[in-house]
Amino acid sequence: MEAGIVGLPNVGKSTLFNILTKSKVEVANYPFCTIDPNVGIVDVPDDRLYELAKIVNPQKIVPATVKFVDIAGLVRGASKGEGLGNKFLSHIREVDAIIHIVRCFVDENIVHVEGSINPLRDIEVINLELILADMESVERRLERVRKNSKSGNKAILQELELLEKFSEALNRQIPVRTLNLSQEETQILKQLNLLTSKPVLYVANLSEEDILNQEENQYLKQLKEYAEKEGSKVIPICAKLEEDLINLSEEERKSFLEELGLKEPGLNKLIRESYALLDLITFFTAGPKEVHAWTIKRGTKAPQAAGKIHSDFERGFIRAEVISYENLIKCGSYTKARDEGLIRLEGKDYVVEDGDVVVFRFNV
Repeated sequence: MEAGIVGLPNVGKSTLFNILTKSKVEVANYPFCTIDPNVGIVDVPDDRLYELAKIVNPQKIVPATVKFVDIAGLVRGASKGEGLGNKFLSHIREVDAIIHIVRCFVDENIVHVEGSINPLRDIEVINLELILADMESVERRLERVRKNSKSGNKAILQELELLEKFSEALNRQIPVRTLNLSQEETQILKQLNLLTSKPVLYVANLSEEDILNQEENQYLKQLKEYAEKEGSKVIPICAKLEEDLINLSEEERKSFLEELGLKEPGLNKLIRESYALLDLITFFTAGPKEVHAWTIKRGTKAPQAAGKIHSDFERGFIRAEVISYENLIKCGSYTKARDEGLIRLEGKDYVVEDGDVVVFRFNV
């Protein structure tokens, strides 16, 4: 599962990617500094790992991870091949969710490809290019499906109706992700892999002054109102401040954040929200060798969750011994949790929940 970082050139994409992944991607004050996408694996901050470790004293702790892709900046006309448009769009098609970086501060020393700061215009530039690319995809598919619909096949007729719904929405410049679709329609949509169907998280890149006085930043206010209308979230962040924080020791970072009145680095929230945007949850295994956070899609059943650890676990699945993180922490040990009857035995149809601590029993 991958989250693609997108935005206009010079909005802070590569800076943010560098901080997230502790990489050294080139950052420059001109468009198209990033050409080929950069990929990085990032640990998901989760205090639950360390609380579990206090109970079992493991040899090591293994956090969950999320993959970020830094994609080339987009300009007007990308859907027609302007700038690095075609390459940009193909890279977006490969990711599962979009992290859209929007610049919400003025700095005369950093050029803006559109000549001025206007977050809503910047969003519309990218949205329009994604919509135009989707319109082309839908029209191509419609042409084929219309021909095949003459057979009267029910599934084909259903797809035709849905494609016409998409076409109408896109012509009105409405992203497909905002449409209210049935479960059957959602399954058809997945096969189309439309750009505007991907979930979006907006990241407002603020100045150091504005991150401490967010209510006074009108750009941020406009962005939040826009995101709320389409059911998306906004994470305010100061890429420059995060860059300074990452070079400090843990103790210095904590002290610096306290001075600023901040609870944690903005990156932590961004990573967690990106994880949630991908519809991912975490379950844990906890023993003397390791406390391990495992990533699964929401709705995954126990055998498939076991398969994330090893294919043999899924193939020979017998049952899962499950306790919620909250109950295990409250008891303070597996022994007490077992005595109180809080460890459950679950079978093949059990849907694993976020925070479950699991022992899988299997036989191959």
